[in-house]
Amino acid sequence: MSIIAKKIGNREYAYLVVREGKKVVHKYLGSIDNPKIVKLISDRKISTTVPENIFRLFWDTSPENVHLKRNARYIIERVLDYGDIDALSWLQRVYTAQTIIDVLSLSRNISEKSRNFWKIWFGVSDA
Repeated sequence: MSIIAKKIGNREYAYLVVREGKKVVHKYLGSIDNPKIVKLISDRKISTTVPENIFRLFWDTSPENVHLKRNARYIIERVLDYGDIDALSWLQRVYTAQTIIDVLSLSRNISEKSRNFWKIWFGVSDA
């Protein structure tokens, strides 16, 4: 799912592109000039890339090379172990709570102190 802009005449319009079965469907969102559409596009961009204020968590690699799907476990581990509330907020927009909890339960790279805190935060029992 992505958002594209199409120019028709002198104006630009935003469309949401989704795959429905074998078809690719464009759903009209509105004019690019509309403040709601501008906010939707910026929110979408934030949830598909690593924001600059979180780059500091990836000191051992170039944040531009971090892929949100391929490196999901790495990203979640770093945010849970070293991130702040802004990083957590971004993380929860990008990944489902269940994905975060799964990484929390399986990862060996998250410190015990952080693991215990996040288990309480997400309401995960040790059963």
